[in-house]
Amino acid sequence: MAGGKEIRNKIKSVQNTRKITRAMEMVAASKMRKAQARMKAARPYGEKIRNVTAHLAQALVDYAHPFLTKRAQVKRAGIIVVTTDKGLCGGLNTNVLRASLNQMKAWQQAGIQVDVTAIGNKGFGFMQRAGGRVVSHVTQLGDTPHLDKLIGPVKVMLDAYMAGQIDELHIVYTRFINTMRQEPVVEQLLPVPADRMKPVSQHPFEYIYEPGPEVVIDDLLIRYIEALVYQAVSENIASEQSARMVAMKAASDNAGTVIDELKLVYNKTRQAAITKELSEIVAGAAAV
Repeated sequence: MAGGKEIRNKIKSVQNTRKITRAMEMVAASKMRKAQARMKAARPYGEKIRNVTAHLAQALVDYAHPFLTKRAQVKRAGIIVVTTDKGLCGGLNTNVLRASLNQMKAWQQAGIQVDVTAIGNKGFGFMQRAGGRVVSHVTQLGDTPHLDKLIGPVKVMLDAYMAGQIDELHIVYTRFINTMRQEPVVEQLLPVPADRMKPVSQHPFEYIYEPGPEVVIDDLLIRYIEALVYQAVSENIASEQSARMVAMKAASDNAGTVIDELKLVYNKTRQAAITKELSEIVAGAAAV
């Protein structure tokens, strides 16, 4: 059995670790509230773009934008993997990367080649180790994502789709459900699914286009895809802070349990030492 001094050192070490995990839990809780507010604020923007684009696409029956046209055959697909830059957030990144890997394996089994855009340091490192063909990436987004940092990597995929180098584009990220639940999702970005292009109202809106309807819908669709990617990153950051808060709370609770167990072992060791000393004293007195 370990000595009393060694057990005291272990207890002190675990107590210091618990202080760190508690601090990280409080920081994550504060960041989580801001991330949730940012995520909710981004939703109306993307929904409005989708609504206007849907009405415009319905009105322009003689114009088929490449983003809305399904390719006859899919030979190469693109996937945008959204992960975090830091760890200590439970199985959040593991679940996203597992979903991405399963989707990539399914494509490869069907003879479809895959291009990868990695958003986040964890996904970028994993895809490099896994041998994925990473065509663009962005890391160190911080707690507040900025669209100007995302436009470049996303534009690489959009240009590849317009040039016919890829025939589909998907995104994998963690959707925020609530504080205790986040789930990885795989969504198709291009071609835009038909159900997303259904207008909310059955009565088409009358717009005045400047310079023209084709130019407007071209720009709107690009903004729409960028808004979807930004929304996915915002959801992923909110999920990251929630998962980190839960993970750090669990770590703090586990540290408390370990401390209680170590204190029990320490008390038993101390009691055994006292009993031994008393036995030696009594034996010495009896011998005298």
